[in-house]
Amino acid sequence: MEFEPVIGLEIHVQMDTRTKLFCACPVEFGAEPNTNVCPVCLGLPGSLPVINKRAVEFAIRAGIALNCHINTRSIFARKNYFYPDLPKGYQISQYEEPIAVNGWLEVDGKKVRIRRLHIEEDAGKNLHQGSKTYVDLNRAGTPLMEIVTEPDIDSPQMAREFLEKLRNLMRYAGVSRADMEKGQLRCDINVSIRPRGSKELGTRVEIKNVNSFKFVQKAIESEIERQVKLVLSQKPVVQETRTFDPSTGNTYPMRSKEEAEDYRYFPDPDLLPLIVSPEWVEEIRKNMPELPDQRFERFVREYQLEEYSARVLVENKELGDFFEESLKHYGSEPKLTANWLLNDLLGQLSEAGKDIESSPVSPANLAELVKFIKDGVLSSKLAKEVLREMVATGKSPAVVVEEKGLKQVSDEETIKAMLEEVLRENASEVQRYKTGEEKLFGFLVGQVMKKTKGKANPQVVNKLLKEALKG
Repeated sequence: MEFEPVIGLEIHVQMDTRTKLFCACPVEFGAEPNTNVCPVCLGLPGSLPVINKRAVEFAIRAGIALNCHINTRSIFARKNYFYPDLPKGYQISQYEEPIAVNGWLEVDGKKVRIRRLHIEEDAGKNLHQGSKTYVDLNRAGTPLMEIVTEPDIDSPQMAREFLEKLRNLMRYAGVSRADMEKGQLRCDINVSIRPRGSKELGTRVEIKNVNSFKFVQKAIESEIERQVKLVLSQKPVVQETRTFDPSTGNTYPMRSKEEAEDYRYFPDPDLLPLIVSPEWVEEIRKNMPELPDQRFERFVREYQLEEYSARVLVENKELGDFFEESLKHYGSEPKLTANWLLNDLLGQLSEAGKDIESSPVSPANLAELVKFIKDGVLSSKLAKEVLREMVATGKSPAVVVEEKGLKQVSDEETIKAMLEEVLRENASEVQRYKTGEEKLFGFLVGQVMKKTKGKANPQVVNKLLKEALKG
């Protein structure tokens, strides 16, 4: 029997605001524990929340980017549960009336429906050391968006691609850095299996807090395999919450979930309904930053890039930004710039264990290198050597060329003198070329390049050699 997975995601995205959702405490990654706190986020009696308008704007922006309907009226609710890092004993969230609903995001030609996007505050963080647990409340009250998909995802690979596309979209919309390593994007996965072609859903298992795109894919693969083995051996799949251990590549039970948790949601009495005017929503829509699909179309239209190159540049916002910043310094060769960025700089950065955000080569320096290539100062071979040194040292191409004496020789008189030496030293090959062995032309070009230590301009060498052999 063949089985197919049914996958839905619940994603928490931390908004890139300067302050928390209901107070003026700063949002800061890596601060000393319990230093960015106040009576509101500590949940002290008598403290009252005040909504952060910027967070509401970011939620609307994200909703628009995800093709959602924006509700002009939404309600904040109290989600009650007790946990050491939740000082109030409840979390302020949205339940029955979220700010955005019924959206979608396309992945490989298939629409994944977005059931809802709602605003909520983050909890604190528990730090476990041996038998002791410490609580850091710096994160308590940080603005989050929870994005819940319908179970439209049909493979582990698609789940990963969806998350990567969502992260990129959040960055383009300017609402979040969505950095998984810093906890700015966290994912819970709902997985079930069913016989292929069946419409009935199987028993759902939730995998909590998976913290990388690669682990999301591996966690789903592991859970599908586990559920298939259970069903084939006629054992029930138990509805439960599980965790993924990257060291073993398996999921493990956390707690049973035979009954849905009762969070006893009710409207927060300290917060009025959130009313946003249609005019404000339209203003936000009108002033939206350029989104990936728009940038892709512009790169193809404006820079005449091939669709593949444009797609790669757009799928990583920082890469696309680097490309356009380079063009500000030298904009007449967008295709050549894209080729050297995608084929050479990225490859050398990867070898050095770096990415585009930590690149020692600045956009201005890449632009200078491309200009050197276009102007004939450097051959492609020499340019690769220069780029390697730029990645290693962070120096500009002009400095590297000067220090290593790598400037390409284009002076015809200099090249002609060396060419004449080559012709004298290889008189028999010259004679064979003239009697019809045309492949020896390449050999003679190579001898000239060897004599100039690769610095001669190949176009000039070809031109002068053809002239000399005719004579």
